[in-house]
Amino acid sequence: MNAAENIPLQGRYPVVQYTEPPRDHIIWSLCCFLYSNPFCLGLAALIYSIKARDRKVVGDMEGARHYGSTARCLNTCATVWVSIMILIFIITFTSVIVLAKQPA
Repeated sequence: MNAAENIPLQGRYPVVQYTEPPRDHIIWSLCCFLYSNPFCLGLAALIYSIKARDRKVVGDMEGARHYGSTARCLNTCATVWVSIMILIFIITFTSVIVLAKQPA
């Protein structure tokens, strides 16, 4: 009896599960930190991204998943917040220009 006979098989082939490593969203966090940092959400996202990367290097995949998820939520909030502010600015600027060009 060799070692290959001790492997439990499901059907005909062995089952191999591949799990992808958790994402740390470091690039998105850097962009949010440098370009859109409302209420320091970009900084907080960058800190959580670095923590996620550190946990991944250590081998704590559950901790890396937790920190990565928090970084993703903070990045999403920062991106949505800045998008809304840009949209409000464009609407305000356009309405001021239109009102300024109307004859009195």
